[in-house]
Amino acid sequence: MAAGNKPTSSIRDIPAGVWILGFVSMLMDISSEMIHALLPVYLVTVLGTSMVTVGIIEGVAEATAAMTKIFSGALSDRLGKRKWLAAAGYGLAAFTKPVFPLAPSVAWLVAARFVDRIGKGIRGAPRDALVADLSPAELRGASFGLRQSLDTVGAFTGPLLAIALMWWTSDNFTAVFWWAVVPAFLALALIVFAVHEPDRPQALRTVRNPVSLAEIRTLGPAYWWVVAVGSVFTLARFSEAFLVLRAQNVGVPIMLVPAVLVAMNVVYALAAYPAGVISDRVGRTAMLAGGMMLLIAADGVLAVLPSISGVALGVVLWGLHMGLTQGLLAALVADTAPAELRGTAYGFFNLAGGVAMLAASIIAGALWDIAGPQGTFLAGAGFALVALAGLLAVHSRITQTT
Repeated sequence: MAAGNKPTSSIRDIPAGVWILGFVSMLMDISSEMIHALLPVYLVTVLGTSMVTVGIIEGVAEATAAMTKIFSGALSDRLGKRKWLAAAGYGLAAFTKPVFPLAPSVAWLVAARFVDRIGKGIRGAPRDALVADLSPAELRGASFGLRQSLDTVGAFTGPLLAIALMWWTSDNFTAVFWWAVVPAFLALALIVFAVHEPDRPQALRTVRNPVSLAEIRTLGPAYWWVVAVGSVFTLARFSEAFLVLRAQNVGVPIMLVPAVLVAMNVVYALAAYPAGVISDRVGRTAMLAGGMMLLIAADGVLAVLPSISGVALGVVLWGLHMGLTQGLLAALVADTAPAELRGTAYGFFNLAGGVAMLAASIIAGALWDIAGPQGTFLAGAGFALVALAGLLAVHSRITQTT
């Protein structure tokens, strides 16, 4: 891991391929979020779907994406190539986008959402491994921070565009869904024609079966500590849907509730790149510990200040903690995993995070019903404290290998 006195680098030093992959992520996120911001409302109000069905659709879709990441990451290690697997994932997502405005029934929408998430699963691990392959070690934090920042710009631009287009088209869902097709195919074109994968270093050994027990052991204890800490931390940062629920709970008008996620993602996008740059200079775990403390503070504020100003402060702190942790965890995976197994490493890391997120959201929902929002956010702070203690306990084991 980069630490100590490192030469000063600038954003211009980040490889062009990382920039392009960041814009690919941004464009696809704009497309997906334009649809996802409206899809639950469309399913319920236009097609008459129940809320239970909406929940099942979302749960199955996200679980599918998490499972697919292991296989695509391992395949990229076996092939020794990342770009075309990532491009296949983006392509699958792009070609499903026209199904949303054309779908004649709920079944078609479910199928499109399912295939879209398979595309996300296919591209995730190879893309992250490709960012690591493209990035010099001394710029790895900055590179992951930049990609995460651009991705997050898409996360708040998409819903804003959806709102504007719904106003412009007088609530024409189909028209907005057609507009969402455009950035998806721009993302596909960018990765196909503008990203150039580096040659595989000849010194790297060939991996025949990346998910064999022998290869999994090769990932090493430092990597598995990162997975463990990341998973416990994910238990602490349950779905952002609970930020929306808290905003509604303290009296934020329903029409302004989506602004909670927009604000959180703006802060997230602004923080992610600087956090990556600083981590290259002072070390990842120090920044990650700071991010965990910010989450503890966010949970505390959201638990004990039941007011609009309290929610506003909590949302800002939540966005800062995301900026200081998500890109750094991805960089830590690259720091600790062997280069020839990076795809597999990201696959397992993402699967563990996906399972933890599902568990976290179930726990948070149950606590909300039993003890109210205070119980949910205080439990989140407790999990974050456990993750912070774990990070400090294994700090030396992680940094010795980086």
